[in-house]
Amino acid sequence: MTDVLFARAGRAAHITLNRPKALNALTHAMVRRIDEALTGWEHDPAVETVVISGAGERGLCAGGDIRAIHDDARDGDGTASAAFWRDEYHLNARIARFPKPYVALMDGIVMGGGVGVSAHGSVRIVTERSRVAMPETGIGFVPDVGGTHLLALAPGELGTHLALTGAQIGAGDSVLCGLADHYLPSTSLRHFVDDLADLPVRQALDRHVRPAPEGELAGRREWIDSCFASDTVEEIIGRLLAQGDPAAKETAETLLAKSPTSLKVTLAALRRARRLGSLERVLEQEYRVSCAALTAPDLVEGIRAQVIDKDRNPRWSPATLAEVTGADVERFFTSLGERELGLAGPDGAEEVAW
Repeated sequence: MTDVLFARAGRAAHITLNRPKALNALTHAMVRRIDEALTGWEHDPAVETVVISGAGERGLCAGGDIRAIHDDARDGDGTASAAFWRDEYHLNARIARFPKPYVALMDGIVMGGGVGVSAHGSVRIVTERSRVAMPETGIGFVPDVGGTHLLALAPGELGTHLALTGAQIGAGDSVLCGLADHYLPSTSLRHFVDDLADLPVRQALDRHVRPAPEGELAGRREWIDSCFASDTVEEIIGRLLAQGDPAAKETAETLLAKSPTSLKVTLAALRRARRLGSLERVLEQEYRVSCAALTAPDLVEGIRAQVIDKDRNPRWSPATLAEVTGADVERFFTSLGERELGLAGPDGAEEVAW
């Protein structure tokens, strides 16, 4: 079976992630093939729109192939994972700068790497089935694929909340947070896609877009913005516990179950992403962080607990927030020298000519 399918229908070209049993998790080969297809379509005047979707009933994409990353970090030297991320992050930047409408059907589960191949697109569609998340802190990792760039741009501290907790959000909250643009009922997706064969994207959208259902985050903005504006994870948790709101207390308990190192590195990465500005510069930072995570114990342990053994009982090291020092965090941001991603030029704009 081919892991990613390509097709043409009228004026639209289609990418279908085709690993439904693995919830369409991305492999290195899939990333390369998508990039090759985009190269051809970018220069093909007959292609006016690109559409990405996922095979099966469960969702667009649950992320990268983290079993392969686990094995590489545990038994290898990390070069395979670093090479995967290098090509994946270049693809994320390319999607963001793609000169033709790039329509992402974010139906069902869209997490991690799935966000990377969708939420950087120019037309992002969610449905009542959408469950969007960056859950990396739960596996001893840090939001990547440009996720810290997207979440740093979310209103107030909603992005900080989502990055640290890994919470799944639906259609309304995805639009609110800037991870999606339009809501369509899932029953309209096929008709919408059919229309893209003959119509410009705007006309097809006008036929099918509906008001997004109300989410949950808007009603929690006051305590989310107040608590997550703190400078340290410890202070965030302290403020959450002091709120008196059951949802805030539950959020604090969620954070306390995550990797302490991942939480602190994620908070630092988000704050720095706001200052870095461009997606390309943030992706460069994420590449440093991801490569550093390969040599830290929590990534292998987190994937083991959540995906391999599924005992849901990770033994984090260090085990508490108090034990994670500033030096521990700073190590993740150290320059890679000649191994840098090299995506941005001196002005922060993308340097690579696609």
